[in-house]
Amino acid sequence: MTALSCGALVGPQAVSAHPAAAAGGGRGTNILIVGIDSRDGLSKAEKNRLHVGGKGCNCTDVMMLVHLSKDGHRASVVSIPRDSYVEYAGGAVPARTGKINGAYALGGGPLTVATVEKATGLHIDHYLETGFTGFERTVDNLGGATVCTDRPLKDENSGLDIGAGRHHTDGNRTLRYVRARHVNLRPGDLGRVRRQQRVVNDLLARLTVEGALSSPLRTARTVRTLLKTVRTDARTGPGDLIRIGWALGRLRADRTEFATVPIRLFDHRVPGVGSTLVWHEARSAALWEALGADRPITGDTRIQPVAETPAPTNPASITVRVDDAAVAAALSRNGFVVTDASPSAPLVRPAGPPVIRYAPGQEEHASTLAAALPGSRLEAVPGHDTYFDVAVGTEPVQVKTVTYDRNIADGAPVTGDTLRCAEPPGAAPAGRS
Repeated sequence: MTALSCGALVGPQAVSAHPAAAAGGGRGTNILIVGIDSRDGLSKAEKNRLHVGGKGCNCTDVMMLVHLSKDGHRASVVSIPRDSYVEYAGGAVPARTGKINGAYALGGGPLTVATVEKATGLHIDHYLETGFTGFERTVDNLGGATVCTDRPLKDENSGLDIGAGRHHTDGNRTLRYVRARHVNLRPGDLGRVRRQQRVVNDLLARLTVEGALSSPLRTARTVRTLLKTVRTDARTGPGDLIRIGWALGRLRADRTEFATVPIRLFDHRVPGVGSTLVWHEARSAALWEALGADRPITGDTRIQPVAETPAPTNPASITVRVDDAAVAAALSRNGFVVTDASPSAPLVRPAGPPVIRYAPGQEEHASTLAAALPGSRLEAVPGHDTYFDVAVGTEPVQVKTVTYDRNIADGAPVTGDTLRCAEPPGAAPAGRS
C-alpha cells in the first residue's frame, strides 16, 4: 500500500483523492471486499427465500476496505457506504460522478477497484466479491455467524425480525441482518454497515477460537471453503488468501479496527443520481492518510474529534417541556425542541436536582438530555407521552452544550474487542471438531 498525501474537493462535490496519491512504494496490504446486489440467475423461490424480491441494480451493496499492516500486527476494516458520492475512474472528461456502488454496473470489479483507488488515494492489492447466495453459503459453510442487538430489530424490506440479545444465525438470517436499512432503530446505511462490521468481527473471533486460522494448513482448508462462494481478481490466488488469513488469525481483538468513512452530508441531492452521502473532506482525508502511512486509525482525533460533551442522539429530534424559563431557553439554544412550561411550574420547587421524566424505551434520548443537564435524575414513567418533562428543583442548574455527531454514533473507529457481541453469562466459546 501507498504512502500518500490525500487532497479533497471543497463543498458537496464528488470525492476524488489527489491523482499522485496512488503512486509510489507502499506499506501493508489492502483488500477490497464487496457484496453485489444482483438478482441475475435467481429463481422466484430463491428470491423469496432470500427476501430479495425487489429490483436489483447490478451494483455493489456492501464495500469494505481491509488494510493489513506491513508487520501483520494490525488490521483496519473501513466500510465505504454504497451511496458515497464520488468521481468514477476511467478518464472521462469531464469526470463522471455518481454513487460509488454504481461503478460496478459501469465496469464491474476493475472499475470498482479503480474508483476506490481514485477516491481514497490507496492502492488495492486484492479484490474479493460475492452475491446474495454466495454470502448465504459462505456463512453456512463457515458454521454460521453471531449477531446481537440490545433491542428487537425488524425490517420488512430485508425480512429481518429478531429479538433483543445474542443470536447464532445461519446464512439466510445473517443476510437479512446485514442488509437491513429500514430498521426501527437508526435506519440508514451507517447503522447497517456497523452491523456488518459486527458480523465480520465476531466471525473472525470464532474462527480464531476454533483454530480455523491457527496454522497455514488449517488456514488453507478455510480458504478452500471460502473460494467455493467468493470470487477474486486475477492478482489474488489461494496463497495470498492463506497469508492474509493466517495473519488475521494471529491478531488480538484489540489489534483489529473497524470504522466507516466520516460523512459530512447525509442527504445530498444530486439530479439524476438521488440522495447521496458526501464524505467529510478533512476527516476522510486523515483516514486515508493514516492507512497510507500504515498507522492505527483508532485514537486519531483528526479522523474522529473528541467532543467535550458527546450526545448519543440528535437534540433536534427530542421534544422537551421545561418548567423553568431560563433552562428552557438554554436547551432551545442547544438544539432541543422546547416548550416553555414555566407558567405551570409549582410555587415551591422540590428539593434536589432536575428530574427528567419520559416514556420507557426512550433511554438514548434521555441520555442526550441528561448530558445537557448534568446531575439530573432520570425517571421512566409508564404511559408517559412522547415529550420529555424536565422538572427543575432547588439545586442550581447547569446547561451544557452537547455535540451530536452521527459518525460517532454509528461509525467511529473502534477496536474489535469493544465491537464484539458480549458473551451471555456463563457461556464458553464453542469449538469446532
